[in-house]
Amino acid sequence: MGLQTGHVGLNVTNVDRSKDFYQKVFGFDVIMEGREEGRHYVFLGHGGAIVITLWQQSEGVFATDRPGLHHLSFQLDNVDAVKEYEATLKGLGVKFLYEGIVPHREGAHSGGIFFEDPDGIRLEVYTPKGLSGDNAPNPDAPSCGFF
Repeated sequence: MGLQTGHVGLNVTNVDRSKDFYQKVFGFDVIMEGREEGRHYVFLGHGGAIVITLWQQSEGVFATDRPGLHHLSFQLDNVDAVKEYEATLKGLGVKFLYEGIVPHREGAHSGGIFFEDPDGIRLEVYTPKGLSGDNAPNPDAPSCGFF
């Protein structure tokens, strides 16, 4: 097996709020949780595999003007699956960065939805195929790059 991404660790302001969000949106299970004084964290994933770790050790909101994470992306097999996530997110009142499912670039058949978690961390749920080659929000740059 070659090198692959293991899990992504995110700093959050409230681990319980973030845990609730990621479980409702992505259906993650709690794999491990820590509640020592000043050391609140949770490991989330599926089938025992850790996907995201949340660490309560920050304040404020995600800063897009500083080096670090740009966005976190999750891939699905088809457009209908992305639409299901979009419906769930709308039901939760989540802030979207674009309206609807948008192509990754002008005329692309890949694309997705772009939104924020409770701390303003930018997230994407996308499919690599199935869009009809619609117009992108910005025809000169990838939709996932400058939002």
